[in-house]
Amino acid sequence: MTRDRPVLGIVLMLGFCVLAPLGDAVAKLLGSRMGVGELVFLRFLFQLVILAPFALTGARAILRDSFVLGMTALRTLLHILGIGCMFLALRYLPLAEAVAIAFVMPFIMLLLGRYVLGEEVGPRRIAACAMGFVGTLLVVQPSFAAVGPAALLPLAVAVVFALFMLVTRTIAKKVDPIALQAVSGAMACLVLVPLLLLTEGLPPVPGDPATLGLILALGTLGTVAHLLMTWSLRFAPSATLAPMQYLEIPFATLIGWMIFRDLPNGLAALGIGVTMAAGLYIIHRERRAGRGQPPAGSAAAGSPASPRARSEG
Repeated sequence: MTRDRPVLGIVLMLGFCVLAPLGDAVAKLLGSRMGVGELVFLRFLFQLVILAPFALTGARAILRDSFVLGMTALRTLLHILGIGCMFLALRYLPLAEAVAIAFVMPFIMLLLGRYVLGEEVGPRRIAACAMGFVGTLLVVQPSFAAVGPAALLPLAVAVVFALFMLVTRTIAKKVDPIALQAVSGAMACLVLVPLLLLTEGLPPVPGDPATLGLILALGTLGTVAHLLMTWSLRFAPSATLAPMQYLEIPFATLIGWMIFRDLPNGLAALGIGVTMAAGLYIIHRERRAGRGQPPAGSAAAGSPASPRARSEG
């Protein structure tokens, strides 16, 4: 059993919070040069190539269990849809706003836990969910006025990955996370190749070194970021790491400003602050419940996960 090393876990999670929005920024840069389907395919192809050498034993275990294999296939389809929606959203929205809107997912997870899984959720956390949705709407409103319905794409990302997390919960303890990601990468490629052949065509090898470098960065950043998250959870409890996941929003804001010179306007900035405050409050209530001090009328419903848990095993 791995001994807890909280400082190392925090450092690894910090790495994730930087690399994940940086990978999204690369996808935004490539969005003007390649189709969304091509970007999603390359993302999963690199995930497969990087992880396959480390996942042979675990992959065999997944392939031998028909239930786990079926749930992995469903999880992969949700993963493809979620990443596709996010990459499409980044064509229209500033990086920070797209990431902030997608952070409505923890609230959706909490509500699904209550109404789908029958978990008890107290009135204070329901109120925090409502405030989180209000914060998200404050971010969506100026974006919707600027780009129209495309501003709702990150909400679709949040819903899809909430379902993704529910599926992942059913198999998470049965499989090795690296093997799960490798098998998911292989399944995604098998699904995407025929779709691309029928629509956009497979992405050609770019002759432009800059584009090739961005493609390599897209696959590497996405894969390494989620490995850092996986490893962080080996060394520190999720209750310690959950509040840190909200650092992804200010990092996304900084990266968006440095690369695209985008900053949220006043209303969007207020919405981001409200969303972060509501999410951190929910995490605080979950930590109290985890210490055996459940809020009145509630039980632990599972710490809200970052939308980036979408790529986790």
